[in-house]
Amino acid sequence: MNAQERYEYWLNSPDVDEGTKAELKAIAGDPVEIEDRFYQELSFGTAGLRGVLGAGDNRMNVYNVRKATEGLARHLKDRFPEGASVAIAYDSRNFSDVFAKETACVLAGHGIHVYLYSTLHSVPQLSFTVLHLKCSAGVVITASHNPPKYNGYKVYWTTGGQVDPVEADAITARIREVEGFATCYIPYEQGLATGRIELIGQEVDEAYYKATMSLLQQPKLLQEKGKNVTMVYTPLHGSGYVPVTTVLDRIGMKNVFPVPEQTKPDGNFPTVKAPNPEDPNAFTLAFKLAEEKQADVIIGTDPDSDRLGVAVRKHDGTWAVLTGNQIGSILLFCLLTAKKEAGLLPQNGLVVRSLVSTPLADAICASFGVEIREVLTGFRFISEQIALCEEKHEHTFLFGFEESFGFLAGGFSRDKDAICAAMLVAEGCTLFKEQGLTLFDVLQKIYATYGYYKEKTVSYTLEGKAGIEKIQSAMKRLQADPPKTIGGKDVVKFVDYNDSAATGLPKSNVLRWTLSDGSWAIARPSGTEPKLKIYSGVRGEGEADAEGKLAALSAAMDELLKPYLA
Repeated sequence: MNAQERYEYWLNSPDVDEGTKAELKAIAGDPVEIEDRFYQELSFGTAGLRGVLGAGDNRMNVYNVRKATEGLARHLKDRFPEGASVAIAYDSRNFSDVFAKETACVLAGHGIHVYLYSTLHSVPQLSFTVLHLKCSAGVVITASHNPPKYNGYKVYWTTGGQVDPVEADAITARIREVEGFATCYIPYEQGLATGRIELIGQEVDEAYYKATMSLLQQPKLLQEKGKNVTMVYTPLHGSGYVPVTTVLDRIGMKNVFPVPEQTKPDGNFPTVKAPNPEDPNAFTLAFKLAEEKQADVIIGTDPDSDRLGVAVRKHDGTWAVLTGNQIGSILLFCLLTAKKEAGLLPQNGLVVRSLVSTPLADAICASFGVEIREVLTGFRFISEQIALCEEKHEHTFLFGFEESFGFLAGGFSRDKDAICAAMLVAEGCTLFKEQGLTLFDVLQKIYATYGYYKEKTVSYTLEGKAGIEKIQSAMKRLQADPPKTIGGKDVVKFVDYNDSAATGLPKSNVLRWTLSDGSWAIARPSGTEPKLKIYSGVRGEGEADAEGKLAALSAAMDELLKPYLA
C-alpha cells in the first residue's frame, strides 16, 4: 500500500481509537504530512525505534509500540523456548510510562515474565537490571536527548547491552510478520494479578548503588573531604535526579545543589530548547545557581541519564564547558593515575573508545601501558568488548567512552552511565582540590603532557523523506569518489567502513579521511536522527595552534559538503 492507502487503512480500522482517528482526520488536506507519516514504517534497528510522537506508521504511538513488542515477543519465544523474561524501564518523556505499560501488557500476553519499574529509571539502571535479574532482554522507553516531540523504544539483550545487528534483524523480521494491529495483549491489572508483570523493588536500586560506589578509588577521602567540593546538578527534567543525588550523598558529597526549576520530571522540558547536556545552553540556569553557591563544578544529565555534561570553574572565576572528549580524557587520566598510585592497575587493562572519539585517549593509555581498542560508534560495541573480557579472561575492562558524552567504568552495567560518571567527576574534583587544582587544571596538565588535541562535531539536519534521501545520496557519492585533498592538504589515507574485510570491524556506513598533517575527518549518518554528522580532529602544539587547525579543517569539510546537501 502507498502512503494514502495506509492513511485510509488507519482511519477505517476498528482497532484504532477515536482520538487517533481525529488526529488523522485533521491532516486530511495535507498530502505532505500524510506522506511523511505513512511513506514508511518506523524502522527498527540496533537503537530500536525512535521517532516523532503522533499517529501513523512513521510515528511513535501505542500501535507501533505494541507491534514492535509483538515482534520482540515472538523472537524471544524462538530464542528462549524454555521461558523468557524482560525488564522494562522508562524516562520522563511524554507517553514513556504509557508505552512501558503497553510493552509489558503485550509481553505478558505471550506468557513472558515482565519486570517493570513503577517509576522512571535510567538507561544504566535498566542495563544493570537485565544482568542482575538474569533477564533474556530489556526495554527502555526513551529518546535520549532528542527534542520533546520525540520518543523511542530501545531493546537490550541478555548481555545487558543493546541488541546486536543479528538479533535486531531477526526482531525486525518478526515485526514485519505482524498483520494489521493484531497483537497478544492482557490488561495491565490482570498482568499484575497473575504475576506475569512484577514491579521491580528498591532492592534492585540498592544493588545498583552498591555496585556503582564500589568503583571509587578513594572512598575514605570522599567521606572526609567530599563536603569541601560544591557541586550544582541539573537532571534537565529527566530520570537522573534520584539516582545521581542518592549516590553523591552516600559517597560524602554533602554540598550538591540541584537546579530547582529542572528537578521535576517533565517531558516538555520547559526550561530548555532540548534536554541535551552536550549543549552549553542547557546549563543556563545551572550557571546562575553556581554563581550563587560559588560552586566548583556543574554536572548535567539527559532524560534517560546515560549522558553527562560537565562545566568546571577556572581560577579566574569563569567557566569552561567541557566537551565529551575532554570529560572522557580527564576521567580516564584520573582513573589510571589513581589505580597506578594504589598499585591496582592491572597488566591486562583495557580501555575502549569509539572511532569518532579523541586519539588523546590513545596517548594517555600508552603512557600507562594500557591497551586501547577502537570500535564503531554506538555504545553496544563497547559493551561487546566488556563481554569479551569476561568470556576470554584475557583483559580487564577499565573504562569506555564516546565523544557524545557517554562514559562507563566497571562492567556491571553495559551502557553509558551518567550516574557512575557523575560520581567519578565528584571523586576527581575532591582529589585534586586537596592539591589546590581544579579539573580544568588537570585538563591543562594532560595537554601539556600529551599535546593539544581538539575536536569538533557538526550535524547537518535534513528532515523528512527528502532529507534522508539527500543524506544517503551524499554518503554514496563520497564513497564512490572520495576527495583527494581537503582544505589544501593531501588525503594520505581513506577508510570506508562499509568494507569490513579491510577494517576488521562490522560493516558500517562511515567514511574516514586522514590528512598529511595528521588531522582527520569522519562522515556518518546518525542512527537515530535525520542528520549527517561530520567529526573533525587535530593535534596542535598549543591551544591557538589547535584551534586554528580545527577551524580551517571544519570550514573545509563544510565547503566540501555543500554541493552534496544542496
